[in-house]
Amino acid sequence: MNEKLLTYLEQFISKERIARFNEVLNQRTNHITVAIEDVYQMHNTSAVIRSCESFGIQQAHIIERKYGQCLDSEIAMGAQKWVDIIRYKDSKEALEVLRDKGYKIVATSPHANSSMLQDFEVTDKLALFFGTERTGLSKYVLENADTSLKIPMVGFTESLNISVSAAIILQHLTSQLKSTKIDWKLTPEEMAAKRLDWTKKSIKSIDDILERYERDS
Repeated sequence: MNEKLLTYLEQFISKERIARFNEVLNQRTNHITVAIEDVYQMHNTSAVIRSCESFGIQQAHIIERKYGQCLDSEIAMGAQKWVDIIRYKDSKEALEVLRDKGYKIVATSPHANSSMLQDFEVTDKLALFFGTERTGLSKYVLENADTSLKIPMVGFTESLNISVSAAIILQHLTSQLKSTKIDWKLTPEEMAAKRLDWTKKSIKSIDDILERYERDS
């Protein structure tokens, strides 16, 4: 039924748009995902989502226990349309859900016992947790993570802005991932679902068109 609907809806977008969807989806992955914990400044959360979209990360997990919904659409520059955003009430829920899905929980932290980014190998599915600008990750995430990593720095500043850190880590790990023999791409079913989702989001009068489709089917 979804294939039939997709075929119907694709007549309302250009062939160039369809080709672009396929091109982008071919570089998307769920092997690496990102979790953002209670980030205070909403533009930083939005910038991380933008980095996820740029480096082919299909899912981002946002924990909003303290500060509520904090996605700034202007700074995300539309990235939230193309990245799946999953929201959680607290870090415990997010960590449990991701671990149940087979993800290795990775705390990003500048502390001394963290692995250096250049020494970190992508093998398992990874859920990268990023913390607040003020205090970093919560004690709960740090104590329950499977491992941790940090970006090597040689200056006086201990840490980078969260959005900068996320961009550096994602660029490095996605490049490494794509050089391995790991089957990192979306499944055909996942790709089809996203094609349908993105096609719907690309049609201005989608509600009317869907109503017409249901009526004529």
